[in-house]
Amino acid sequence: MPDGLIARKPDAPEAGAKKDWRNEGIKVVRAGARSCDTPETLGMNREVALSGGRTGSTKLWAGTNLLKPGHPTGPHHHGALESVIYVVHGHAIMRWGDRLEFITEARAGDFLQVPPFMPHQELNGSDTEDLHCVLVRSGTEEVIVNLDDLDIEPNPEWIRF
Repeated sequence: MPDGLIARKPDAPEAGAKKDWRNEGIKVVRAGARSCDTPETLGMNREVALSGGRTGSTKLWAGTNLLKPGHPTGPHHHGALESVIYVVHGHAIMRWGDRLEFITEARAGDFLQVPPFMPHQELNGSDTEDLHCVLVRSGTEEVIVNLDDLDIEPNPEWIRF
């Protein structure tokens, strides 16, 4: 096991309780079954795949987003939810901070971790290709707090990872 990782046993059902794994086990949400029934953020086509309401998830929300070439999203945060963004295709630019004063980039195969309550903005760094990402959040329903009146820093500091 790599340093810093701890193996834990998953929570087991109560003694004597038998789970109905056939009906409460693996769920598959086909590509065409994702839904745009999620709060909107300017410039982003967000689709929900897994949530408490859609699949009975008890801990996670998951979906995708698509940004057209050269497009930014509006500044926003996700309340108390922590988020993971996986870049499937394209060139992602991420701004973050109280005034979006920090900026970095990620490419296909990279992950970004977004802390709770952190203002951020995604931008498609390409003028010719779509940006496709997978999103996972630490709660069962989408929380979007759009920050339309944010005073944005005109010259953000580049952070290189």
